[in-house]
Amino acid sequence: MKIQKKQFNQSNVIFSLAMLGIFLFSLTLRFWELERFNDLVFDEVYYAKFANNYLTKTPFFNAHPPLSQYIIAIGIWIGTHLPFGQTAVNSKAGSLLSPWDYRWLNALTGSFIPLVVGALAYQLVRRRTFAFIAALLIACDGLFLVESRYALNNIYLVLFGILGQLFILKAVEAEGKKRWLWLVLAGIGFGASAAIKWNGLWFLFGTYLILICAWTVRFIQGNRGNEEQSREVDSPLIPAESPVQKLTKLNFIELCLSLAIIPILVYSISWIPHLYFNPTPNFWQMQTEILTYHQRIKSGPDVHPYCSTWYSWPLMLRPIVYFFRKATNNAQPDPVLPPLPEGATEVIFDVHAMGNPLLWWLSTLALLLVIGVLVHRIWVWLQTRSEASVDTIEQQRPILFPPTAEMWLGLYLIVNWAANLLPWVKVTRCIFLYHYMGCSVFAALALAWWVDRWLHSPQTRLRGMGVTIIFLVLGAFIFWMPIYLGLPLSQMEWKIRMWLPSWV
Repeated sequence: MKIQKKQFNQSNVIFSLAMLGIFLFSLTLRFWELERFNDLVFDEVYYAKFANNYLTKTPFFNAHPPLSQYIIAIGIWIGTHLPFGQTAVNSKAGSLLSPWDYRWLNALTGSFIPLVVGALAYQLVRRRTFAFIAALLIACDGLFLVESRYALNNIYLVLFGILGQLFILKAVEAEGKKRWLWLVLAGIGFGASAAIKWNGLWFLFGTYLILICAWTVRFIQGNRGNEEQSREVDSPLIPAESPVQKLTKLNFIELCLSLAIIPILVYSISWIPHLYFNPTPNFWQMQTEILTYHQRIKSGPDVHPYCSTWYSWPLMLRPIVYFFRKATNNAQPDPVLPPLPEGATEVIFDVHAMGNPLLWWLSTLALLLVIGVLVHRIWVWLQTRSEASVDTIEQQRPILFPPTAEMWLGLYLIVNWAANLLPWVKVTRCIFLYHYMGCSVFAALALAWWVDRWLHSPQTRLRGMGVTIIFLVLGAFIFWMPIYLGLPLSQMEWKIRMWLPSWV
């Protein structure tokens, strides 16, 4: 018993150190030369300006809910009082600010996203290796890195949405006051995600759908007596119950509180500071004007050169160029750019908002495999309609027929991925690759699940596949890192990273 406890503590320490390493890795990349471009990059022309408008009490129209701009404004206020980060300044946001001032809080916040995704992975199946791999994959995604290094709002949308889902899953494992605490935090997370952008609601939508799935399965299976449930818990053939299954344990009041009342309150309250500085239009008029504004926006290259279609996102066919500039050594120094490398005659500074190509492509393939396994599982269940025979298959063929808890994980990933993607089918305005960021989390979790299973497989070939995928993702991240961080590249170095014509 003491040996087992010692091994558990040792494993816990190793896991904690590994997750700390991922956090420090993410933190370093996000803060490295954060002032690199002394300019407003891409949508910083909106969000950094709007955030500063709140500080200067300048009236303006906001085409999105205001929460992310409040957060950036807090970062600006703190940043201007710090004794560092003021090596370069500009007045493009409406006041004399350093890029550090309006970027540092995003960089810090984005550094936590791999840990939050890892926590969600652990909550789903209680496997440390799965949680570590999931966190590592998100830490090696270029789009999350780029979005975290500038005063943009998508990282907040994803962070709050994932936290909402994590907290609702933790609530079903708790009792009494702790359950109510997690339910309140879940509601705050969902409401905050919607208060960043309306598409933050997709995380709440995904929770509704998975809840419906859980109740549907429970209805089909029927309620079993306490005696049978007690017998099954002690049976080695019955796998641990998934927290996704346990969502049906939440009563009507708890569901209304966490999935409706609190999100609505948080969203509504988030508008109070904006309406204080901009009393007209009022709250309801603002919602109407935001909807009308986005309905008026068309799509296509005439609207924006980097508009993309929703079905192209899983294959990352059209990333976004956030910053692009050529510099030569015989031209006047550009105050926006860092100095040219010694000996360089002409370089390209490029910031591409694109994911890690191999990570995204492999994640899409992993999703398709999860769908295949899930369909196979449902087919077997329909054929047998006997839990005993299903459990026997789980024990005899664990590679081809994963246990019930992991099938709930697969269902959870597919449902939430679809909930974050399919609403865009009907959207007619110009949309961008970063709208796939929520989906990419669940796709990366699907890949992490396969890699984790393969690494624990008795088959050498599968273990080799798991290791190979990890190194491919790490290698791709290093290869494309210059266009995530905006490092100086020669024309040839830049071209070899543009694998598809649509990436330019």
